[in-house]
Amino acid sequence: MNELAYLETSIFSFYYDARAVPSVIARREWTQEWWKMYRSQYTLITSTAVYDELRRGNKPQKDQALTLALTIPAVMPTNAISEIVQVYIKQYLMPKDPIGDALHLALASYHTCEYLLTWNCDHLANAHKFAHIRRINTLLGLHVPVVVTPLELMGEISDER
Repeated sequence: MNELAYLETSIFSFYYDARAVPSVIARREWTQEWWKMYRSQYTLITSTAVYDELRRGNKPQKDQALTLALTIPAVMPTNAISEIVQVYIKQYLMPKDPIGDALHLALASYHTCEYLLTWNCDHLANAHKFAHIRRINTLLGLHVPVVVTPLELMGEISDER
């Protein structure tokens, strides 16, 4: 069986992001390449929270991003997930928004995802946070997902691409 990967909102958003900023263009291209070439190597899940975030968004491509997200099975937040989120917030692991980054980490951890795939490098895919994530999840008896970007899951980038 393939490894389980949780895709949070930024993956779907960047897939269709049309901004002409070099860093956005790079993330969009890497996301699209990962989706086309590598996603079949993983069992993918997302969450109804991702669907909700995409619906609330104001980006011009939000309908396309939501349509893409809806192609993936979604897990739902539960009371147990809410309790985990509250611990993350109380331990200053994640920002105080209970429907944001803490929720995605809690869902990926609770559902024992090998990876949490994101472009959020401030609060999730941040090497400086990983030890804190590991410590809190270990104390809670939770699995510790590897928080990565699509680029990291593609392996080495050769000059031939």
